[in-house]
This record gives sequence, structure tokens and C-alpha cells, in this order.
Amino acid sequence: MNWDDLRFVLVVADTGSLAGAARELRVTLSTAMRRLDQIEAGLGARLFERQRKGYAVTDAGELLVREAKAMAPRIDEVERQVQGRDLRLKGTVRLTTAFATVSYLLAQSLADFAHAHPGISVEVCESSALLDLSRREADVALRFSREPPDHWVGRQLGVVQYRACAKRGTPGLPQARTPLDALLGMSPWIEFGGSDNRCSRWMRSHLPPQLVRFRVDTFGSMVALLRSGAGIGVLPAYVAAGEPELMAVSDDIEELANPAWLLTHPDLRRTARIQAFMRFVGDAVTRRLRGAPEGDRLAA
Repeated sequence: MNWDDLRFVLVVADTGSLAGAARELRVTLSTAMRRLDQIEAGLGARLFERQRKGYAVTDAGELLVREAKAMAPRIDEVERQVQGRDLRLKGTVRLTTAFATVSYLLAQSLADFAHAHPGISVEVCESSALLDLSRREADVALRFSREPPDHWVGRQLGVVQYRACAKRGTPGLPQARTPLDALLGMSPWIEFGGSDNRCSRWMRSHLPPQLVRFRVDTFGSMVALLRSGAGIGVLPAYVAAGEPELMAVSDDIEELANPAWLLTHPDLRRTARIQAFMRFVGDAVTRRLRGAPEGDRLAA
């Protein structure tokens, strides 16, 4: 017998009728009748005598009522403690996201969140293999995908645009917006090809191998080579917007546009610290993504 059954018996005893118990528990009278029948059948004992003036507790019922009254305060206390932990803006939020997002997209919003919510700490894991929310390896995920997992909940924050970029003032490299077809016939290029993602697949399918001077497996390496003037490379707009030495030499590459999602597990969505984090950081990232494509640092 579980606590919900004991609580139900206690409510019937306190109200003295099934109708009163139904009103108290906000269920229909027929539901209350079935519930009591199931409890008595499961115990093999009658808990109430059905009388004209109401329901009178039997000896067996009196035993259960006495135990329920003894347990109720402790159960209520435990529930309040558990709910209080979720309702208080305290604890840890574990965030999983892709490489480079903290440096170029999240750093300021995470700092602002820490100032606004000093009772909440944040653990960040940047990885090409994002942690699994279903196994509780993380609480929140910032993911860039056209098909986010349908069993997670959250919201789309915006769309990440990609552009070809080069170092300003570098001889031999484009210094103005150039049609993409023309850019793909120029040299040298820096190819991002370390993992099987949409960006690396696009570069392999569009760039002739002889035009590629460097191949790298992280955005960090791509940015470092672009800063040195080594060639042309493709970057997310939010990364390039944080690099004043770089300029966009193409318009948005629509094939690479990727929605950004902030997601959590359904079991965590009502937890106060998760709600606060997703609202605060999600709003900040949304503003950042809207501003990045038009930022003056990417102006041609």
C-alpha cells in the first residue's frame, strides 16, 4: 500500500463521506468510489461502514487512519524539502555545448548570469560529442541542429549563419564581399575537416583539393590561421564577429545555416535553477545571434 492510498483513506475519514473526499481531492464521486473499492479489495478488509449519515471508520480503517496521521507530517516535510530544493535558486547547472561557444557566444551571458544568480554555479563541458541529457550527464544542452532530439524540451534561440572570412588588408586575399562561386575558385583555402559535420562535408564537396592549403580540425585552429592571413576559411558569424582582424568576404552561406537550440530533459524543466538559466542565457544568446550577422566587425 502506498502513501497516496493512505492519504486517500485519511481524507475519507476526515470528511466523513466519499462526496466530501471527492471535493477535497478534486476528483469525481465515481472515481472516489472506485479508488476506495480497489484499496479495500487489495487489503481484503472493509475500512468504512457505509451508513446513512456518512462513512464510519471500521477497526481496520482506524488502524490505517492512525498510521496515516502519524506519517503525514513527515511526508509533508519531505515533500516541502524536495520542492524547496527545486524552487530555490541554488545548486548547479551542468551545460554541454560545442567547441568555441563559450569563447565567442556564451562568456558574457554566463558572467551576467553568475552576477544575477549568485547561488547557482555552472559547469560547462565543450565537446564535439555532446553529453546525453537522458542519462543525466548534463542538465542543459546548447545544440546547433536542424533536427534536435524530439524527446527533449526547450526553444530555438535563432539561426547561426556561416560566411567565408579572410584577414583584413592581406595581399592576395579578397578584401570585399565576393560571389561564392568566384571565391570557390580562388586560393588558398583553409578547410575545416576534422569531424563529419555539415560544415566539413560542405567544404569537401565544394572546394577543389588543389585550392586547399591547410586542413584543421577545430575552429580555434581555423581562427589562428585566418588571423595570420594564411587563406580563406568558413566561420560561424558569432565567431567571426569576435575577431576584429577578420572580415566577411561572402554573404551568408544558406546551405550551412543552422538553428541554435537550448534544451533540457522534460523532468528538469520545472526546476527553478534550470528555468532561470534557460531564460536568462537563452535570451542573451538570442540577442547575440540576432546581432552577429549585422555586426560592424563583419562589415565588408
